[in-house]
Amino acid sequence: MTSSPLLSRLRLALALLLGALALSGCITGDGDERHLQPLPAKLVSEMSAKGMSQADPILVRIFKKESELEVWKRDRNGRYALLKTYPMCRWSGQLGPKTREGDRQAPEGFYSVTADLMNPRSQFYLSFNLGYPNPLERSQGASGSALMVHGACTSSGCFAMTDDGVTEIYGLAREAFAGGQRSFQVQALPFRMTPENMARHRSNPHFAFWQNLKEGADHFDATRQPPRLAACGRRYVFNAKDGSGPMTPGEACPPYEIDPAIQSLVSQKQERDQARFAELVSSGMPAMSYALADGGMHKSFRTMLKSLGPERMQPVVAGKVEISRPDAALSDPFGGEDIPGRTDTTGSLATR
Repeated sequence: MTSSPLLSRLRLALALLLGALALSGCITGDGDERHLQPLPAKLVSEMSAKGMSQADPILVRIFKKESELEVWKRDRNGRYALLKTYPMCRWSGQLGPKTREGDRQAPEGFYSVTADLMNPRSQFYLSFNLGYPNPLERSQGASGSALMVHGACTSSGCFAMTDDGVTEIYGLAREAFAGGQRSFQVQALPFRMTPENMARHRSNPHFAFWQNLKEGADHFDATRQPPRLAACGRRYVFNAKDGSGPMTPGEACPPYEIDPAIQSLVSQKQERDQARFAELVSSGMPAMSYALADGGMHKSFRTMLKSLGPERMQPVVAGKVEISRPDAALSDPFGGEDIPGRTDTTGSLATR
C-alpha cells in the first residue's frame, strides 16, 4: 500500500524534528505524538482560499505590546500574506531587548528558525527555539538560552501561546519544513511598528534600536518578502546588494547598498511614515513610558483571567502548567491596546 501525501509529509517532518530532543530544560519522555497532529480542516480551508498550500513557506511576526503572534505564508503569487493572528497568553519582562541570562526579558530582534530548533517534547507542550542570541546579540555579549515560542501560559523570557495555539503554529512550521523550507524568519518586535507607536515611544532609551528593527519591518511590509539579514556596526542590515563587502556583527559596516528595486519600495514607505511621525510630534502627541510588572497578556486572556481566576483558567489554556505571575499579567497598563494617555490603577504609565 502506498502512503498518502499527508503521511509522507509527516514522516519527513518527524525525521527533521527528532534531533531537537536535547534542548535544555524543555524535555519530557512521554513518547507521545502531539507534534504530528494534522492542521485543523478550517485552517487548511482558509489557506486554500488565500492561494496557499500546507507546504508553502512561513514567516512569523511577534508583537510584545499587543501580545499577538502572526503567521504569514507565501501564496501562489510568490508574496507573503497574513494567514492568522494568534493571541499571546503570556510574555515576561519589559519592552526592550534581552541582554543577559535571568533578566526575564523576552527577546526582540530577527531570528532564523531551523528544523533542529523545533522541540516536539517540550514540557510546555510544544515549542521552537528562536536561536537567541543571534550573531548580532552574541557580538554584543548577550547571554541566555532556550528562548522559546511554546504552549502553556507561563514565561520567564519566552512567548507562551497556550497549548492549542502552539499546536497550530508548530504544525504550520512542520508542514513548511516538510515542503522544503530550510528555515523561517521570526521578527520579534516591541509593538506594531507604526508611526503612531514610534511617536509615543520616542523618548524610550531603546528608541534607536527600535528604529533599526523598524527598518527590517519596513522591508517586509514594502516587499512582502522576508528581508535578507546581515549585521555590522552593532545593527541589523537588510537586503544588502550582492557584492557588498563582508559584514561582521561586531565590526564597522563596509560600504554597501540595498538592491535598487527593493530600496525604492522601502524608501517610499519610510518617507510616508516619517512624514506621519513628524506630524504626530508637531501636533503635540505626548511621548510616554511605562513599566510593566512582568510582561503582558493578550486582552482576551486578561478577560478570562479576571472572570475565572488563575486556578480555573489554567486547565483551559495550559494543562497542568501554572499561569506565571497572574497578578503581574493583570497589571499591564495597556492590556494589548494602544490607548495614549490611559492610566490603570494597577499599572505604571507616564507621559512626557
